[in-house]
Amino acid sequence: MTTGTRDREVVAAAVIRDGRLLLAQRTRPPELAGLWELPGGKVEPGETPADAVHRELLEELGVEVAVGERVGADVPLRDGLVLRAYRAELLRGTPRALDHAALCWVDARELHEIALVDNDRDWLPDLVRLLGE
Repeated sequence: MTTGTRDREVVAAAVIRDGRLLLAQRTRPPELAGLWELPGGKVEPGETPADAVHRELLEELGVEVAVGERVGADVPLRDGLVLRAYRAELLRGTPRALDHAALCWVDARELHEIALVDNDRDWLPDLVRLLGE
């Protein structure tokens, strides 16, 4: 069986509200615990990336979102996976840390100072630009 590109995609959501970006603090794996990231997860078989962003944010944060355009470039991961970020707009709910240690909203300056996972650092210029809009 051949694995399609969608089966090898991991999505991350750039949720921005009032000039601030939502970040989630990881609890696992041990080498990443305590670091901050854009929330998201793997695209399941038969899902579109937008479906995956919607599902992951509902599961991880308890919110419904509208998924927008891609943010930044692809970030290659281990095992042939690729990480892609998408802009997401909160539609319903208040984000809660259901699968993370904590959540926080950061502005562009704080984004440069926070302990962000390496994979998400590739998008810093793109995220700062979005925060300035």
